[in-house]
Order: sequence, then C-alpha cells, then structure tokens
Amino acid sequence: LEKPVRQLSLGERMRCEIAASLLHKPEILFLDEPTVGLDVTAKAAIRDLIRTASIEDGTTVLLTSHDTGDMERVCNRVIVIDHGALVVDQGVSDLRARYIGRKIVTLETEETEISIGGAGVQILERAPHRIVLSIDTSLRRVESVIQDAMGKSPLRDLTVEDPPMEEIIKAIYAKGRAAA
Repeated sequence: LEKPVRQLSLGERMRCEIAASLLHKPEILFLDEPTVGLDVTAKAAIRDLIRTASIEDGTTVLLTSHDTGDMERVCNRVIVIDHGALVVDQGVSDLRARYIGRKIVTLETEETEISIGGAGVQILERAPHRIVLSIDTSLRRVESVIQDAMGKSPLRDLTVEDPPMEEIIKAIYAKGRAAA
C-alpha cells in the first residue's frame, strides 16, 4: 500500500489492477491478455484469482488471449474468431473431445531402451530409460501400446496426457483456412 505504482513490478501491477477490477464484484469482467509478459508464478496467481472470482462471485469473465494456458485455467467455454468470423464456440472439454485424436504417453522404463512402434505410434523423444510417444487413437488404443511396452520392460512410471491446448487451437485455425 505504501509503494508507488511506478516501483511495482509488472506482475505486481497486473495483480493490483485485476484485484481493483474485482473489488466491486462486477457481473461481467473484460480482460485483454491479462498474463502477457508475466513469469510463470505471476501467471498462475492471476489465473487462479480470476477463476476464483468467477466461481465464488458469479462473475462472467470475457477473456481475450493468445495464451492457451489462460484459456485452460480460467475458461469453461472457448470462442475462436478468425478474421472476424466465428470458427468455434463450445466448452473447453467439448473442444478437447472434438479435436483431440491423439494422446501423449511418457514411459519411464527399467530397461535402458525399448522399441515401440507400429501404426499410429510416433516417437517424440527418446532417452535412456525414457520414451515419449504420440499415439493416434483412431489407429491404435493407448492400452495396447502400454501393454506392448510392459511386455518389453517393467515400467517405473507412466503418464498419459492430451496434447497442449495450443495444438488444438492451431488445428482449428488450419481446418478453418482449409475450408475457406
């Protein structure tokens, strides 16, 4: 409270501006790139603050952002506009279900190296005791790839993830441009 605004860091200023905008518990909050230029910690704090305000106060947040992390953490619904035309308007989970045709699987193995391949399986990264795969779920089930890996080596750890939201947005824009 005693520090002049000009002496605040960008993250501190952004947090203060968002806090000030939430003080009167608005029904609608318009935010344009609220996390641009911030470090990871400041981004997380601002995203959490906005999400909490939305849930606890019933604030509708209209967020414009190129940062897909903002979309994933803050929003329930995504609207994608390309050159003024509405391309997509749906929930984040529906968007993921519609556009994700693959999973990212990371395997930590007992063996130094294992060989996994076949239709629908692409190796993204390989290191001793570790392999990262992209699996096209229309061609191969994740379960079958994991069983294949377990037949070649005991697993130390296993992670199955969706591709990042950024890839989904890129696919939406690519599909929209192809249709044009």
